[in-house]
Amino acid sequence: MSKRVITFGELMLRLAPPGYMRFVQADTYGATYGGGEANVAVSLANYGVDVAFISKMPAHEIGQAGVNALRKYGVDTSFITRGGNRVGIYYLEKGASQRPSKVVYDRSGSAIATAEEKDFDWDKIFDGAAWFHFTGITPALGDNMAAITLQAVQAAKKRGLIVSCDLNYRKKLWSKEKAGQVMGELCKYVDVCIANEEDAADVFGIQSSGTDVTTGQVNHEGYKEVAKKLADRFGFQKVAITLRTSISANDNKWAAMLYDGENYHFSKQYNVHIVDRVGGGDSFGGGLIYACLNGYNAQDSIEFAVAASCLKHSIEDDFNLVSVEEVKKLAQGDGSGRVQR
Repeated sequence: MSKRVITFGELMLRLAPPGYMRFVQADTYGATYGGGEANVAVSLANYGVDVAFISKMPAHEIGQAGVNALRKYGVDTSFITRGGNRVGIYYLEKGASQRPSKVVYDRSGSAIATAEEKDFDWDKIFDGAAWFHFTGITPALGDNMAAITLQAVQAAKKRGLIVSCDLNYRKKLWSKEKAGQVMGELCKYVDVCIANEEDAADVFGIQSSGTDVTTGQVNHEGYKEVAKKLADRFGFQKVAITLRTSISANDNKWAAMLYDGENYHFSKQYNVHIVDRVGGGDSFGGGLIYACLNGYNAQDSIEFAVAASCLKHSIEDDFNLVSVEEVKKLAQGDGSGRVQR
C-alpha cells in the first residue's frame, strides 16, 4: 500500500513580535510561514513520509519564500498552483501567564482564497496517494474554496484514499451556522475526524457535559459521548479529540482520546510548559496520520500523536521539527528533559 499523503490548504506568512512583546510595543516582527495543512505536511516529512502540500501561491518572491520554507523540510510542492497577488498574513502576539495569545488575520484576497476549480487536477494530484488531509479552515475561506474542497474529497474517495479532517473551527472566518452547513456535507466523505474540546460543539452542536474550557474544566468521560455521536452521524471510522486543560497561557495539561468505533482509548496526560502553542493541533494530526499509516494499534496511535504534539509546544513557530525516535521516546515514558549527550 502506498503511504503517500496529500494535504490541502493555505500557507500563510506569520509575523510576530519578538518574545512576549505586545503588538503595540513591537518595532520589529519575525517572519516565518505556517498554516494548518502545511504544518501537518512538515510533520509527516520529518517522519520520512512522502507528502505533498497543495495550495495556490503567488509567483513573486514572497510566495516563493513560502514554497521554499516547505521544500526545506522535504515537502513535495510540485502541485502548488502559482498565481494571485498576495500571500495571506497572520500576526501573532504570544500570551503569557493570564494574558492570552492573540491572532490578527490579514488574509482577504489571498491567492488561495481566490482559487478556482480549474486550478487543481485532483486525479493527477491523487495518483499514487493513500491519504488526503484537510481542515475546516480551508472551506471557510470562501464559497469557492468550499466547492473546491468538496471536489477534492469526492475525488479522493473515488480513488479509495483515506480522508482525514481536523474540524478547526475559526470564528473569525465564518459563523457556526455556515460551518455546520458546509462541514456537514464535507464530513460525509471523511474517515478520520479530529476535533478539540470546542469544535464539535461549535460546528455541529454536540457538547460534552461537565466541560468549561474558560475555567479549564475538561470532563474526559463526556467526550466518549461526543465521539460516538460524531461517528454515528457521519460514519467516521475514527474520531480523535484533543483534551487541553488551560491553567494559563504558559502552562497546560495535554491529552487526547481516540474512538475506533468500538473502544475509547485515552492517552497519558502531559503537563506542558509552552514555548509556542500555534501548530499544536496540527502536530497532533500529523502524528496520528503517521501512526495510522504505519499500522499502530489504537492505543499506540493516540500515544504517538499526543507525544508529538506535546513536543511541538516546546518549539518556536508553526512547524513541529521532531523525529520519530524523539516522539517514541516521550511516548514510552521518557519525559525528563535531561540533556542528551
